[in-house]
Amino acid sequence: MTVEIWSDVVCPWCYIGKRRFERALESFPGEVTTVWRSFQLDPEAPAHEDRPLVESFAARKGLSESQVRAMFAQVTEVAAGEGLAYDFDRVRAANTLDAHRLLHFARAFGAQGELKERLLRAYFTEGEQVGDLEVLARLAGEVGLDAAQARTALESGAYADGVHEDFRTAREFGITSVPFFVFDRRFAVSGAQPVEVFTRALEAAAAEASTVDATDADGRACDDDSCAV
Repeated sequence: MTVEIWSDVVCPWCYIGKRRFERALESFPGEVTTVWRSFQLDPEAPAHEDRPLVESFAARKGLSESQVRAMFAQVTEVAAGEGLAYDFDRVRAANTLDAHRLLHFARAFGAQGELKERLLRAYFTEGEQVGDLEVLARLAGEVGLDAAQARTALESGAYADGVHEDFRTAREFGITSVPFFVFDRRFAVSGAQPVEVFTRALEAAAAEASTVDATDADGRACDDDSCAV
């Protein structure tokens, strides 16, 4: 079985959804290949910026900083329940196109899952600038990839075609919020759903079911169980 997951490196619900999906996999006896697909919540974001995320997010969304802090506090609490330590005071906004290219590079060497985890932790917990090529190359090295080779690939513009193909497929599937989980290209689960939803989806796919109920999370803001463009 292949499960493709559209997500963004800067999506807080994507990290939560990743953990919940992994917990479902722990009790699932079948063989599952996970492929991380590219999705950008804000393609126009600068490579990185120095303003705190609270300030930049409020400006982009037309919200007050107090509203944004309340949203971040809520998702931080949910993340903590999954064993994740979010620190939004350290987080800085970033354009994730290069990070997605690096994930395609990592997939070519069988380390996509490890790099995805490292990028999410770097962004949400450590406040790393995940739009910076030097930072990305270093993080690639930390998961066993060749950092110099990763830097060369990033500087050359490599893997952009694969990233844009993921974007195109997302549009064809009508994906507007992430995380978005596609099981063998037959059915989907949208959002960071409870573990039991992922368990049922895995079991249905294993049984070659044609459909499964999926919750449609419109994700108009990062305050329910997904993030949207």
